[in-house]
Amino acid sequence: MSELRDHPFVAAVKPLVDAMGGEMVDPSRARPDDVVLAWEGQDLLAVRLPQLSDSLDHILAALERQHGMALSALDRKTKQSVVRILEARGAFAVRHGVETVAGALGVSRFTVYNYLNRENASRGG
Repeated sequence: MSELRDHPFVAAVKPLVDAMGGEMVDPSRARPDDVVLAWEGQDLLAVRLPQLSDSLDHILAALERQHGMALSALDRKTKQSVVRILEARGAFAVRHGVETVAGALGVSRFTVYNYLNRENASRGG
């Protein structure tokens, strides 16, 4: 796969794979649940997608990088915004999602539920 890393298609999809927390592997090493990507009829790479729980950790780490600090150090308004982003990305559909997010934000599960309820009430939901 090392010779393919310079291929323009591989270079183009790498930021997406990285953002998802996936791994690029040689197509010959693809597992049944990997996604094989082809270019002009040739299998160039396989993408190994992360497990859902790993995805949540990856999203939280990306949000920390985006904000330039630990999520627990954010102010209340910004934490509420983070919860809205995470809800939109399906973070709370993951088992123990609320607990994981609460730990990352340095708040209680109750607080996360309050943020979610406040957002849903303001939308009339």
